[in-house]
Amino acid sequence: MRLVTYRATIEAESRLGVLVDDLVVDVAALGARADVPMPSRMLDFIDLGPVALAELKALLAAANGRWPVGGALPIDNVMLLAPIPRPRKNLFGIGLNYVEHVDESARSLDTAKELPKQPIIFSKPPTCVVGPGDPVVHNGAITQQLDWEVELACVIGRSARRVSANAALNHVFGYTVCIDISARDNRRAGQWIYSKGMDSYAPLGPCIVTADDIPDPQTLDLWLTVNGVEKQRSNTHHMLFDVATLIADISQGIALEPGDIIATGTPAGVGAGRDPQEWLWPGDVIEAGVDGIGRLRHPVVAG
Repeated sequence: MRLVTYRATIEAESRLGVLVDDLVVDVAALGARADVPMPSRMLDFIDLGPVALAELKALLAAANGRWPVGGALPIDNVMLLAPIPRPRKNLFGIGLNYVEHVDESARSLDTAKELPKQPIIFSKPPTCVVGPGDPVVHNGAITQQLDWEVELACVIGRSARRVSANAALNHVFGYTVCIDISARDNRRAGQWIYSKGMDSYAPLGPCIVTADDIPDPQTLDLWLTVNGVEKQRSNTHHMLFDVATLIADISQGIALEPGDIIATGTPAGVGAGRDPQEWLWPGDVIEAGVDGIGRLRHPVVAG
């Protein structure tokens, strides 16, 4: 299933929806018609665990295309938000998780040229999350080196504490697309959170595809363009540490909880790694996608 957070109008409250062809079906309205209570918020739905997914599938099958009045809207007529507009915790970011990106980063950003022996973990605060189409803010007073990174993001569905890699994917709710924006000239003594955690630096969406529809997250093509010119293209098969390993590693010391998000790293092709280096500027448009999930498109604006 493809789950979204949306607004029917700019003034309306955000709601949980499920994509059915070109329609956004309101989950709570669908449940109410069948006298089955269903959440109207993504995090509440994730908290309910597998039973909620099973109930929603049953409701969709029973409806058979007969939707509640006003409870199914064309996707072009709604405003999509980030699937989880305000995560409860910082997003987990993974640095240097593709071989070629390790090489380009060592050349341009003074990181180690050796392949990491353990995942490199940083974080991005919830305030940096924006939804599909929202602007990425270029604050010229702070940065002249705004960079792009397309990533597969994993959303946790069940609490994970000291889980094994073999069991890790059982704790996944689903997957979405993340663009990890970075102000390369704002790294501080090797610390990345300020560089990567500024407002608007984590575009997320357009939907969460539930894990049952992506049984193997290591087979997905991902790509990014700037002003229509391709900058990144790879496949999640090339991760140094796969999704299961990342979940297992983090969970050894940090409890992963429902709704937590792990951005799993980016392939080669970032602006800092190019010769000459390339940066994002007001007026640019970034587009990125992961096959099987969807794409994001964001303007860069001065701010």
